[in-house]
Amino acid sequence: MKKTLLSLAAVAATILAAPAMAADNCAVTIESNDMMQFNVKNVDVPKSCKQFTFNLKHVGKMPKASMGHNIVISATSDMAGIAAESPKAGIAADYVPAGDARVLAHTKLIGGGESTSVDLDVSKLKDGTPYSFFCSFPGHFSIMKGTITLK
Repeated sequence: MKKTLLSLAAVAATILAAPAMAADNCAVTIESNDMMQFNVKNVDVPKSCKQFTFNLKHVGKMPKASMGHNIVISATSDMAGIAAESPKAGIAADYVPAGDARVLAHTKLIGGGESTSVDLDVSKLKDGTPYSFFCSFPGHFSIMKGTITLK
């Protein structure tokens, strides 16, 4: 009986350690904080997903006017240009330039204690092109960024 219980415990541990099925891999939750940090540095987006959801949770306490965060998704080569133009867009536009074709998707700007999400059309990602996510709040992009890998 002890051996059976031990075996069941080993099986349960293996199941819990196994990666989630593909349907469960079509989303990620990224936390941001008042220290201008994301808790995720790379997001793997499976090619099998039609839509991939980026959930953003601001775990800090500061309001969006002083420490707001968002997620902007673009080709890595476009990131600096978008970030440079973001202050002109202003807080009302979530610091995302209106109609900018370089922006593949973006969340709204949120403050401490808030959450938001955005769905990315995975067909917009091309093999071999490096992609990134970043916060476009003025001054945040150089620290708050990560890579997106199409797998």
